[in-house]
Amino acid sequence: MYGCEAWTISKQIQNKLEATEMWFLRRMLRIPWTAKKTNERVLNEANKRRSLIRIIRKRQATFLGHVMRRGKLEHLVTTGKFEGKRSRGRQREKIMDGLATWLGPGKVSDIPAAVKDRDLWRDMIANAYKQGTCDDDQKKKNLYMKVLWYIKLETPKDNYQKSRFWVLQY
Repeated sequence: MYGCEAWTISKQIQNKLEATEMWFLRRMLRIPWTAKKTNERVLNEANKRRSLIRIIRKRQATFLGHVMRRGKLEHLVTTGKFEGKRSRGRQREKIMDGLATWLGPGKVSDIPAAVKDRDLWRDMIANAYKQGTCDDDQKKKNLYMKVLWYIKLETPKDNYQKSRFWVLQY
């Protein structure tokens, strides 16, 4: 997983990573590949959940926060705001696009505002890591709306704990 912070993970790559994770788990449990056991059964035997993709996304989000707060050349490359012509055809998926889908149903343009506040960014990463890659869009949408409320809220220090509570509560 060296350098996974810079990977762009498409659906195909995600499937390969999940298959590799299951292969590792089967090898550790000494389950032969000829055994007819489903992945869910293997995960139950090991008392584990799939975590490789979540770990990679968490590392990417942490690294992105660092790069975005720094505001140098890496920031321009990551956001895609450098001058020049776009290439023809379908545009490649960017790291920001993948993280936006992982963090919630928000827009990519909302990420830089959230990154500026470290505590908010850490809470967003922690919540997304806890949820994993769940398909419950309503839950993510509610969390996203609370995060937007927090970003727009400019409170003095005494109300900070109250506003932070709303981000963690989903």
